[in-house]
Amino acid sequence: MTRPVGYYVHHHGAGHRARALAVAERADGRVTLIGTNLTGQTGSHAYVDLPDDRLHAAFDGDDSGGDRPAALHYAPLDHDGIRRRVAAVTQWIAEHRPALMVVDVSCEIAMLARLASVPTVFVRLNGVRNDIPHLDAFRAATAIVAPFAAALDDPETPDWVRRKTRYCPGVTNRADPDAVEPGSVLVVGGGGGSPIDSAVWARAARATPDRTWRVIGACTPIVDPPGNLERFGWVDDAAARIARTAIVVGSAGDGVVGAVLAARRPFVCLPEDRPFDEQRSKARQLVAAGAALSCNDPATADWPSLLAKVEHRDPAAQAALDDPRGADRLAAYVIALADGDRG
Repeated sequence: MTRPVGYYVHHHGAGHRARALAVAERADGRVTLIGTNLTGQTGSHAYVDLPDDRLHAAFDGDDSGGDRPAALHYAPLDHDGIRRRVAAVTQWIAEHRPALMVVDVSCEIAMLARLASVPTVFVRLNGVRNDIPHLDAFRAATAIVAPFAAALDDPETPDWVRRKTRYCPGVTNRADPDAVEPGSVLVVGGGGGSPIDSAVWARAARATPDRTWRVIGACTPIVDPPGNLERFGWVDDAAARIARTAIVVGSAGDGVVGAVLAARRPFVCLPEDRPFDEQRSKARQLVAAGAALSCNDPATADWPSLLAKVEHRDPAAQAALDDPRGADRLAAYVIALADGDRG
C-alpha cells in the first residue's frame, strides 16, 4: 500500500501554494497540503489547515528572540498558535505515517518532521541561505529541490548544497500561446510584498503615450489616470495576461518570474527587499543570463529607454531557464523519493 506525502505550504505569497498544487495534481491523490489559510484554496486535494503562527497581522517574520537558538529562524515563546500548530503537524504524521514531507518552506517544520522520523525534501529558494538554520535543514534533508534553473543559483551557495539539489525550473502556471498585443506593458504586483504605488505607473504611462499600460495584483488606487493606464487588481488569469503582453514589469517573485520565463516575454525586473537577498539575487542572475533587465527605482527610471532596450532581448536566454515539463518532473521526483528511490 502506498503511503501519503505531506506538503508543507508557507503562507507568505502565492508561489508556495502554486507549487504544492502542481505536485498534488500529478500525484494521484497521495499529497496532503499542510499550512495556514488553506481552506477553500486546495481544490479537491486533502489538506490540514494549521493555526496561524504570526505575532500580529502585519508580522514581518522577526520574532525579536534574543534568546532564540542559532538553529532556528523563528521561535517566539509562549505562543498558543505555534503550540497548536506543532501539535497538528505531529498528529497528522502519527496518524498517516507519511513516506515523505516536502517543506516549502520552513527550517522549523523541516526539523520537526525530521525529529518525527519522516524523510524530508527541502524546497530551497533563491538568495544567500548560508546561515545556520538553513544549512542544518539542508543537511537533515533527504533531498533538496530548487524551483529554478541552476544558472539562477546564487554564487555563494556552497558546493555540497548544489550537489544535493535537484533543480526543477518551470513549475508555474502556463497559458496557451496567444496573440501578443503590440505596445502593451503589464505591471504585475505579487502577493508577498507591499502594494504597487500607482503614481509611479501613472508617470511611466504619461512618459510613453505610444504604449498601453495595465496593472494587475496589489496596487494603490490610481488618481487621475492617463488614458493609456488601467488598473485591474487581482485577476484569475495572470499567466494568460503575461503571455499576451508585449513587455512585463514585475518583482522577482517565483510566480511572476516563472510565468514570464514560460511565456518568453521581455521582462523588466523590479526586485524587492526580502530576507536572504532572495529577489535581488534572482534579479542579478536573470540579468547575467540575459533573461531580463533590472530596475531598482521605478520612480526615477527612464521608461521610454528601458522599454525600448528590453524589447531587443534574446528569447533563447529565457528558454534556457525554463522547463515546460517542470511540474511533471518535480511530481515524479517527489513520488519516486516517497517510494524509496533515493537515486
